[in-house]
Amino acid sequence: MSKPSFALIGCGKVGSALAYLLKEKNYPVVGVASKSIASAQKLAKKLNCEAVNKPEKITPQAKLVFITTPDREIARIALSLASHGGFRPGQVVIHTSGVCGAGELHGVREAGAFAVSMHPIQAVADVKTALKNLPGSYFALEGDVEALPVATAIVSDLGGRFFFIQAKDKPLYHAAACIISNYLVGLAYFSTGLYQSFGLSRKEAFQALLPLVQGTLNNIKQNGPTLALTGPIDRGDEKTIISHLNALTQKVTQEEVALYCTLGSYIVSVARKKGSLDAEQAARLQTIFAKGKTQQHPLEMLKDK
Repeated sequence: MSKPSFALIGCGKVGSALAYLLKEKNYPVVGVASKSIASAQKLAKKLNCEAVNKPEKITPQAKLVFITTPDREIARIALSLASHGGFRPGQVVIHTSGVCGAGELHGVREAGAFAVSMHPIQAVADVKTALKNLPGSYFALEGDVEALPVATAIVSDLGGRFFFIQAKDKPLYHAAACIISNYLVGLAYFSTGLYQSFGLSRKEAFQALLPLVQGTLNNIKQNGPTLALTGPIDRGDEKTIISHLNALTQKVTQEEVALYCTLGSYIVSVARKKGSLDAEQAARLQTIFAKGKTQQHPLEMLKDK
């Protein structure tokens, strides 16, 4: 069975990776569009298709239209296409935003086409790694009933998995994805910076810590995020946490100390759910973290006991 043709608007990392993968799966490429014609031409040369800076020149010929621009551009581009006759009845128009609903595709439904959002739950740092990481990833799908079977078929062809979501839930869904991905990057930056204080480069620090990160992910995969918890909070080890805070206050900003305390306070609640801390231990740890956030010297906690 032949695959539907597609046009791509937005030649960034996500769009480029999807275009390569879809072409490999025998989806015919009508053309690619970008506000930078040079960017479009670069991708089009590799895909052997037309490059334009006015997407309405190519979208009417395609059965699928992918809008893979930054979120802030989706509505504007959709409206512009609609006003220039860029959509036609029966088309499926897809955007890849994690936070925007299919309703962001203004003018699509009025033209008789169908709107759907298809967001890959994957970190896309560059096209090369995206080509490796997107297959097998989950995609969150939301939009018109008529478009959802098309989206599920695309995800299946890409070797991915999917679930359905409502538009009202997308901001929370996307926040969760950002927390586990983007915030992990921030924690890696924080942690490797601490290793620099005793002589390692950030690169060396990351290499030293990477097996720990991978081991933690393995534990989460095997046991789930609650039972995977280890470390001094899980053990109720107040003395170790106080030593951390004493060291941090001498090396980093109060903002970073507060970050350590905020995360620690949250992890106490995880340890309680795991059952490794009783109420009294949890209360003592929460007091330590609260004092750490207000710049009270943690050593004073030892005198309180």
